[in-house]
Amino acid sequence: MMITTRVLSVSIPVPDQDRALAFYRDVLGCDVRYDGEPWPGARMVEVVPPGSSVGIVLLPADSEIPVAVRLGTADAGRAFSRVDAAGVDLYNDAPLTIGGGSPMFFFDDPFGNGLVFIEEEGVALPELATTQRAECRDVQHSTANLELDSPSSNK
Repeated sequence: MMITTRVLSVSIPVPDQDRALAFYRDVLGCDVRYDGEPWPGARMVEVVPPGSSVGIVLLPADSEIPVAVRLGTADAGRAFSRVDAAGVDLYNDAPLTIGGGSPMFFFDDPFGNGLVFIEEEGVALPELATTQRAECRDVQHSTANLELDSPSSNK
């Protein structure tokens, strides 16, 4: 099974990135994580509240960068295959990299919300061994069949 490792960032559309940056930084006290162009002409501004690992990406609504929730994954290729096999409409033919960055791909959930999977380096896929999964199913099955003593049954 594919594992989503964490939420990396959430993007919101803003009409003016400079005003938005001033508000999130100066009024709300967020730190600037990134303010630059991942490729020429595409400005991305990401702020993060102190103590949080989840960023807020401030994007113009007409940006080439998708307004989306960015999710981490240990293996973008594997995540792509799983999402594709589920019949989800993907915006990319395969995971892509931009400017030497991490592999990623973009798609929508069934409700039209944008999602991006981004591969995180050094994150392992935590998977249970087959026997451990079987043991878990056996325990769940046996506990489902237990009858618990209740005060009404002790009369």
